[in-house]
Amino acid sequence: MKKWKVIGFWLLVNGLCLGQLSAQVEEKEYLPVESKYNDPTSKVWINTYGKIRIGKRLFWDAQTHFRFQETEATPFVGQIAQVYNRHAIGYIYNKKVNFSLGGVLRVNFNTDEDSEDRNVVPEWRIWHQYQFAMPLYSAMIYHRLRIEHRWTQGFAEDSEYIFRNRWRYMFRAKIPLNSHKLKPKTLYVSPEAELIMQSGKAVVASPMEDLRLTTTLGYILTPRLTVAAGLMYSQGQDLGNGGIYKQSWTMRFHMYYSPDFRRVKNKLPDIHLDD
Repeated sequence: MKKWKVIGFWLLVNGLCLGQLSAQVEEKEYLPVESKYNDPTSKVWINTYGKIRIGKRLFWDAQTHFRFQETEATPFVGQIAQVYNRHAIGYIYNKKVNFSLGGVLRVNFNTDEDSEDRNVVPEWRIWHQYQFAMPLYSAMIYHRLRIEHRWTQGFAEDSEYIFRNRWRYMFRAKIPLNSHKLKPKTLYVSPEAELIMQSGKAVVASPMEDLRLTTTLGYILTPRLTVAAGLMYSQGQDLGNGGIYKQSWTMRFHMYYSPDFRRVKNKLPDIHLDD
């Protein structure tokens, strides 16, 4: 009887050891020993940014983005991947500080040509932003903190929404090239760096969603219209496997407009109201 107990105990111990070893092997297969970098993809973004004054302190932040991503059939520019509609009401605290609060509807398109899943899924976000500007000689320096609460889902039919938070910090400079200040008919260069972190139950080993490094060349046409274009390199961890990093090169084209629909007397400085 004791003999069979010893044999049973030995089998149990070996079974547990083999199970643990198998789990370790699976974990090693899932998480690479060294970080792996996917080949960079190419993208093209066409963006519009509107700052529409609706009051002395309030403005409507209206942004629309069209984002394209390369596929095997259509390299470089590729096909439409996302369409952004980002809107908010902003508050101007002073000339150097403003805040925004609003929502986002992002429409995601399936760029996997071999996929049999859905072609389009919506993504929802609530976002708030805090921007601070500071002059430096003839240039302007901007610090932007943006926090997003997002609900995303995959393209599979039975895919459920997952919730994540995004924590974004951006540093940007605007440096005039043919003038001593940023004014109409001025060409400027704008280096930019943004770090995007994420958190949530679905984020296990991939807190760094994206690191974006951009250089943009812009031209101020009028006080209310600016155009710009630039190149961005980005890399970030894959949500499903934190040991895999995605990379991309993105051509970005921007239009900034700031119409003012207030009555003429409300556009004038206060000193003119008492003259």
